[in-house]
Amino acid sequence: MNKLDETLTMLKELTDAKGIPGDESEPREVMRKYIEPYADEVYCDNLGSLIAKKEGSKNGPCIMMAGHLDEVGFMVTRIDDKGFLRFQTVGGWWGQVMLAQRVTVKTKKGNVVGVIGSKPPHILSPEARKKPMPIKDMYIDIGAGSKDEAMGFGVRPGDSVIPYFDFTVMSNPKMLLAKAFDNRIGCAIVIDTMRQLKKIKHPNTVYGVGTVQEEVGLRGAKTAANLINPDIAFAIDTGIPGDTPGVTDRDALSVLGEGPQIIIYDARTIAHRGLRDFVLETAEKNNIPYQIDTTAGGGTDAGNIHISHDGVPAVSITIATRYLHTHASMIHRDDYENAVRLMVEIIKGLDQKQVEKIIQC
Repeated sequence: MNKLDETLTMLKELTDAKGIPGDESEPREVMRKYIEPYADEVYCDNLGSLIAKKEGSKNGPCIMMAGHLDEVGFMVTRIDDKGFLRFQTVGGWWGQVMLAQRVTVKTKKGNVVGVIGSKPPHILSPEARKKPMPIKDMYIDIGAGSKDEAMGFGVRPGDSVIPYFDFTVMSNPKMLLAKAFDNRIGCAIVIDTMRQLKKIKHPNTVYGVGTVQEEVGLRGAKTAANLINPDIAFAIDTGIPGDTPGVTDRDALSVLGEGPQIIIYDARTIAHRGLRDFVLETAEKNNIPYQIDTTAGGGTDAGNIHISHDGVPAVSITIATRYLHTHASMIHRDDYENAVRLMVEIIKGLDQKQVEKIIQC
């Protein structure tokens, strides 16, 4: 199998895996399978974040790069007498992208197919039709005729509900469509970076991390960073593009296919100035395309990593991704490849002297 096929297989397995915040076991095991050959040690913190450690050639600085394992989804909160499921969002959702979408309910007996339903427009008043359907009025229909039948399928309150979508290579093979690119693409970049670093001599101890519960407050990033105590950190995530109809350059600047995004500011992190400059210099020296952007309304794992211990210089490197926090999102293959190239060159260029230069005030 050639590398292209191997990469697509990994991306399919990562994105098809079902893992909302607090229930990340499936994507964690996929990530473990792919990253284990390139690590000296693989273990988890007590919340479930996966940590793959690779020692460098010397006792150099500790470099943490983290993608998050979880995806936005839902949780069953109750089953009504007619067998319909009421649910809670887990992570950020916009109600208008949810109706009539297929979902998978994970139960102890196995997966149950469902669809998000609501009142049909035919019986709504003209005024109601103009308004978005409130999420609290939605439900999940699993085809059960009663509460007992639904419970017979194995459904219980607390079960995870995951958006359903199959990984798809589009007619333009550079364009990839899947659920959970936010943020299995970050996990894939971590894996691929570790794979390439295995053949490269450098002094750094590298930690490739798949964090948990990012979508509900960057929780796994906090516990993983406290366990690792890194000298330098990178959050590898998804970002907003500005290349679709209705989005202007006042909303977002990036374009799919023009390189990974270097986030200089978001709601949780101001990029460390010294590390930011080092990242930009590395990209330019190696002719790696990149895009500078800001995300005033969101944040990445860097938000908790950079304030762990006595402070960790951190930068978010993201992949422009269309249709975030929906059932299907889209990326450009070149952005993925260039993000891996950038991370490899960054780590090759780091050593204790360079880290001290970055950190100095």
